[in-house]
Amino acid sequence: MDLSKLKKRPSYPFETIAVAVSFSSRCQSIIVQAKKFSDACGASLLLLHIGDKTQEKEQALDEILDKSGINSSQCRLIWMEGEPVETILKLCKLNIVDLLILGALEKENLLKFYIGSIARNISRKAKCSVLLLTNPTSTPLKFKKFVVNGVSNPKTIHTINTSFYLAKLLNVKEITIVNELDTSGLAMTMAADSTAPETKEIKKNLIDDSEEMLKTLMENCDFSNINVNNKIVKGKQGYAISKYAKDKKADLLVVNSPDTNLNLFDRIFAHDIEYVLADLPCNVLIVHSRV
Repeated sequence: MDLSKLKKRPSYPFETIAVAVSFSSRCQSIIVQAKKFSDACGASLLLLHIGDKTQEKEQALDEILDKSGINSSQCRLIWMEGEPVETILKLCKLNIVDLLILGALEKENLLKFYIGSIARNISRKAKCSVLLLTNPTSTPLKFKKFVVNGVSNPKTIHTINTSFYLAKLLNVKEITIVNELDTSGLAMTMAADSTAPETKEIKKNLIDDSEEMLKTLMENCDFSNINVNNKIVKGKQGYAISKYAKDKKADLLVVNSPDTNLNLFDRIFAHDIEYVLADLPCNVLIVHSRV
């Protein structure tokens, strides 16, 4: 593989989509959704199984593919033994994967979250976009509402444009771009003699600045035929948008990839994407913009 293709590779289109095959009770449902995305994007489909290759597994997979409406000529299958997280990440890199699809429980128990589940560890380290499916079904999901992060970050424009690209392919008509405004520490930064009107004015200015930032972002986006709403929510980054997506019953929450590889300390003192990963509000797309 020509790994030079990874350098500065745009976050979309999705030309190669990979799905991790674990032979769990949700395996067929996840493959069904992966087929929906690969068909919509016109992407090649890559199935990855980390573990030994047996006749029983091959037969089981053949049955799953047949029930999912996939024949062997429509996908490529890789079997490889090794540590799941690092092996999947390696295969995604070698095969120039643009989107990796994984099944994920909505909420991990406390110990498993801190130690790290496979899906969540991959989400933190992947160099491609990752789609976490919380409740895959045996019939293709219908996506109607996207909630997309609109934080002040160089990655955000790529995340928003990726969400528009996917929305058009899936015929999604409603997208809400959300910026989170955390004013919890404002009182500590104000002078002791600041008045209530002064504090109110500062908050208003913060909101105005946030709205102007969203407006500027939207000027560089192509959202034709999509109903786009801008929303500012108050709260910690990651937590606030996750709660908003859950309250609004969004089908998909689209967020930036982590700025750095997070460690155990980062997860104990949660921030940004860790709030989302701790309690997935719905299906989550983590866009890796390679910037």
